[in-house]
Amino acid sequence: MTVKYKNNKKVAFADVNLSEEGIRGNHNPGAGGWPTVRYFNKETGYEGASYVKKTSKAMCDELGDEKYMEELIQEAGGVFSCSVEDGEGCSAKELKYIAKAKAMTEKQVTAQIVRLEPLSKKKMKPSLVAWMKQRLGILQQFKEQVAPDHEEL
Repeated sequence: MTVKYKNNKKVAFADVNLSEEGIRGNHNPGAGGWPTVRYFNKETGYEGASYVKKTSKAMCDELGDEKYMEELIQEAGGVFSCSVEDGEGCSAKELKYIAKAKAMTEKQVTAQIVRLEPLSKKKMKPSLVAWMKQRLGILQQFKEQVAPDHEEL
């Protein structure tokens, strides 16, 4: 997974050995067992947030599965495998939606995001949840292109 994102400036991976490197702040390492997985983005700030498991598997087994690791990167980092700029990593269905979204105004893109975000948290078939997240990822990329946010942590 690290190779896939090595040139992506929005994604960084780190490993901290607490017996050798102390950390400061309200991170609470080890709470809930080991390994402790935290992610950091604009919403979480410097304190970060703990990864919440999605299965009953051990954390290392769950995130060892590329599907769940990819979801973590996409959800926590706002990084999506389908690029609206060049279509890289996009399925035919996503490319069709990109063409549709390109015709939207900024206001329409924002309205779609507002409409889809609450729906993405409802219980539905995994395939529908995945498509919802794909559309949100596409729309979010368009929104960032219109008003890029240069704020860094």
